[in-house]
Amino acid sequence: MKKLLFIVVLLPILGGLVWWYFREEPLPDYGPAYREYAYVTNGKSNTVSVIDIRTFALAKTIPVGLEPTGIAANGKKNEIYVVNTGSSNVSVINAETNVVVAVIGVHGKPYFIDVSEDGKRAYVANSGSANVSVIDLERRLVMGNVHVGASPGLARVSPDGATVVVSNRGDNSVSLIDARQLRVRATLPICQQPEDIAILPDSSKAFVACSGSSQVASIDLKHDHVLALLDVGRTPVNLALKPDGGELIVCDFDSNGISIIETGNDEVGSSPIIGQHPSHGVVTLDNSRLYVSNFGSDSVAIYDIDVGKLIATMPVGSRPDALALSQAQNYLLVLDTQAGDVTVIQKRRPRKLEPTEYSLLTMIPVGVQPNAIVVKAFMMSKPGKK
Repeated sequence: MKKLLFIVVLLPILGGLVWWYFREEPLPDYGPAYREYAYVTNGKSNTVSVIDIRTFALAKTIPVGLEPTGIAANGKKNEIYVVNTGSSNVSVINAETNVVVAVIGVHGKPYFIDVSEDGKRAYVANSGSANVSVIDLERRLVMGNVHVGASPGLARVSPDGATVVVSNRGDNSVSLIDARQLRVRATLPICQQPEDIAILPDSSKAFVACSGSSQVASIDLKHDHVLALLDVGRTPVNLALKPDGGELIVCDFDSNGISIIETGNDEVGSSPIIGQHPSHGVVTLDNSRLYVSNFGSDSVAIYDIDVGKLIATMPVGSRPDALALSQAQNYLLVLDTQAGDVTVIQKRRPRKLEPTEYSLLTMIPVGVQPNAIVVKAFMMSKPGKK
């Protein structure tokens, strides 16, 4: 009788402990006004897919211009900007209603867009017309077009808003635009086929990946000169900067690895093998984890930056490329360009001495040839809206 009583009393307690130990980490509750969406450009569908990160459901499909490629979110207002390469314009999406509210014409063959930290300007490199369109986001119009080098691939604005760095693929140079005067203050010859750009948080230096010469250029933005051409792996295609600015991770597409650059002294450190054809990387806000999409092996590599070790490789859909992290950093979204979907990987926070766990949460169909993604978290101005 005593044993039976012990079992009857103890079992519910043990069950509760087991549930607590293995429970899923709940999504943060920010209240009814909170929204968090991922926006995906579908290059061959002429649409943007909107994924609700609170439920991981496809919330909406928005028609935009022809061949959408680049996408960016405004950090100061609830707007998303989509570059349409085929129609040479920018679609402005109101994130609260997920409707296109304006279309801004630019020049020939734009691919990427970058937004200043104050949310007032956007910069679009027009590869077909050798210039950069400067957009006033308050008035939603082009306030100027600045002539740069041949076939500019990317224009990125420094955190202090003073300089726009433009990679000119056609003549192997970089143009440095004075953002206040809207003029090129320097044109610097660098390495071959420059494209991706990273700028340090203090706006002192820029780094440009040159896929044609397997180098990364280090550029002094205070004195407008090239500091060094750093040899990395074959075909560097993407730069992922740690939020603290201390290290830069280079995805070396044809070396199946990454190169790690110490940004303070421009030294190339370790170059670990990461997977087949790594194409994009993203670093968590705490500077501890690097996620890399392996385009050639349909996987995502998870690299512990603190210990310098590859800790996991997760299978995803076919031809993974662009990546984005949720606001709370507990979900990684992976664009599967050939499969036409988004793989969601969940990170579970460790308890005490347990290792961090990763699991494939879901796969969400989007459009044809998804190519860029951005996450926007915000509070609705009118909480009753959906």
